[in-house]
Amino acid sequence: MRLAALLAAALVLTGCSTSTPPDPDVLTVGVGPVSSLLPADLRDQAGRMVAAALWTPLVGYDPATGKTTPAAAESVTSDDQVTWTVKLRPGTFHDGTPVTAKSYVDTWDAVRLAAGSWPGASVLQETLPAKEITAPDPSTIKIVLHRPFGQVPAVLAAQALYPLPESVLKSKDWAGFALNPIGNGPFKLAGRWDHGGELVKVAGTGKVKLQVLDPEIQYDQAKSGEIDLATTVPGSRHDAMHSELHAMWALPGATYLKFPATGRFADATVRHAFAMAVDRDALEAGPLAHQVDPARSLLPPATGERSGTCRPCTHDPAAAKNLLAQSGFTGATTLYGETQWTPILATQLQSTLGVEVAVKPGDGPSVLELSLQTVSPHEPLAALAKAAGYTDPGFADLLATADAAPAADSPPLYRLAENQLLRDLPVAPLWSGHGHAVWPLKVSGVKANPLTGVDLTSVTRH
Repeated sequence: MRLAALLAAALVLTGCSTSTPPDPDVLTVGVGPVSSLLPADLRDQAGRMVAAALWTPLVGYDPATGKTTPAAAESVTSDDQVTWTVKLRPGTFHDGTPVTAKSYVDTWDAVRLAAGSWPGASVLQETLPAKEITAPDPSTIKIVLHRPFGQVPAVLAAQALYPLPESVLKSKDWAGFALNPIGNGPFKLAGRWDHGGELVKVAGTGKVKLQVLDPEIQYDQAKSGEIDLATTVPGSRHDAMHSELHAMWALPGATYLKFPATGRFADATVRHAFAMAVDRDALEAGPLAHQVDPARSLLPPATGERSGTCRPCTHDPAAAKNLLAQSGFTGATTLYGETQWTPILATQLQSTLGVEVAVKPGDGPSVLELSLQTVSPHEPLAALAKAAGYTDPGFADLLATADAAPAADSPPLYRLAENQLLRDLPVAPLWSGHGHAVWPLKVSGVKANPLTGVDLTSVTRH
């Protein structure tokens, strides 16, 4: 014991250390748990981030401008918004096999058949109205739609549409592939994913070591320099985060109150009263632990910023109570949603509106969680109307008109469709989630986007 103590003291006095200095070519990143790395089955922020490093999408998305740019695709063109031609750049999977148009067509066939089991299948089943998808030659994908749809470039940015190599398309060993993915992107996985993994640059040198860590541990280790980047920040560190180098970005989804289409909630006045009775800021600072942004529009920020106001997004207790009184709404109602914050929301509604609100299935509103696969405004507008059973023909016409327009001309047209939903309010927007990243001074180049989170290819250490 005495010898060990003397040796330890000697090491301190001489400035020596038994620890190994970090490898300058290895970036260490803390991540949350990953449920799958199969592109069409991505269900969490960490999985989306890792998959974005392993694959190159057909089309990239710039959240600052809302514009798409060709990536694995050289071009995406159409003369009529019905027949689309995608020209591919030369590409190779990490197993050395070529990425061809047939790779995409066969992958999309497999994804389409997985409807109901892979969330990404909705891109091909619902969002992209394709009548025929073919590969007339190795570098060309031809997409023929049932109707004009100018959002095809935005949809092609979806991670669910990443190509898969022939080996897994033949074996259909999806579970095995989810742990040993083979992509066509700037990084490849050095070995099987097992509560973390190591990404190796395909061209040049450099590695990214991904460690699955608790959010609080991630934050503390990023602050101390033990890791280079934390990609989740808990609510307990949210205020402190703002004094550190950090980034925040919108996540691809949002939460709504869905109202019954019949009965007492068939009156839009009642729906507006309940929407304005919600104190979103109090819930954000309380049970939601600063992990969301209170809604300022019907559409999530992930689909782009819009001008205008969202009156139903405003907490206005007096107006809410007056509207409910004007509607003649009386008696108790219900609120359904299996979340930790639902009872608190029910208490807010009850206190503001003066009606009893029980937390259980019933004749009242329910919580609707919307998860997006694309950045096209078509996806949430169509999904919200479908989920609420909203079949107004005027809204359907507005949405079809926006869909048929070229992408550059569509934003004001989608805004008209959004405004009608805000007027009739079959669903009331509550909030959308956001991601966080924190890093020490030695790190730079951290940026993120809604679909894929932090761009691991841009992060550098000094």
